[in-house]
Amino acid sequence: MASAAPITGLPLLYNQLEPISSQQHGKMKVRGLDALPQLANVHAIPLTVDEFALAQRHYPIIFSAGEDPLPLALMGLNEGVNTFIDAEGKGIEKSVYLPAYLRRYPFLLARLNPQGEELSLCVDPTSGAVGEFEDGQALFEDDGQPSEATKSILQFCEQFEEAGQRTTLFMAELKKAGLLMEGEVAIQPEGAEQPFIYRGFSMVDEEKLRELRGDELRKMNQNGLLPLVFAHLFSLSQTREIFARQVEQGKGPIDRPATAAPQPVEA
Repeated sequence: MASAAPITGLPLLYNQLEPISSQQHGKMKVRGLDALPQLANVHAIPLTVDEFALAQRHYPIIFSAGEDPLPLALMGLNEGVNTFIDAEGKGIEKSVYLPAYLRRYPFLLARLNPQGEELSLCVDPTSGAVGEFEDGQALFEDDGQPSEATKSILQFCEQFEEAGQRTTLFMAELKKAGLLMEGEVAIQPEGAEQPFIYRGFSMVDEEKLRELRGDELRKMNQNGLLPLVFAHLFSLSQTREIFARQVEQGKGPIDRPATAAPQPVEA
């Protein structure tokens, strides 16, 4: 996943990265973030396969275009539109599942040495989550050892990396089976003369899925891949719900043009 990239290639939402250390952060505390202002203009969030079952209830799960596609949860259909986050970066509905990528921020495991294999716990210092606050939880004990809060953060980041590895394997299997195709979703709003057609992403080709041999399907089912494929396909019905949310919030394709994938093109 993106978090394992060299520190020079910052993942989505991260502005800077610095490794957590007792020397630099020994007297600092961590506190929760009640808003992510930069998220208000992000319409697609990376997703791991571990989250498909929960995420499919709220978001369309698509795959990015290109040679190395990754699963994405669509929070909006147009670039710069997030129908689940308000202008201040706060969640509009508390009951909606929040992807682990967002819950992990501002921390992640990063490879500080591109030639090395070791991953270090890092934080985005611009997030405002870590500092010499009066409130919050200490990052380190008085003896310089990581606090329980830091251990919990590290554990969550490790679990995310493990889920990322499973996601990479899942995507490799989809490509190997030739199941990915260029995606297209058409939405015909009531009263509109033409549908809005969203392209610029990848999705599973249902026809090729039906044509798979029985032994291939059994293998996918035994490996736990088949339920993930169906979760993705079922989630695409949420596209119409996201479209309706955009219109309701005054962020629909009629109200503002789309400039990036997945983007609407009037048929």
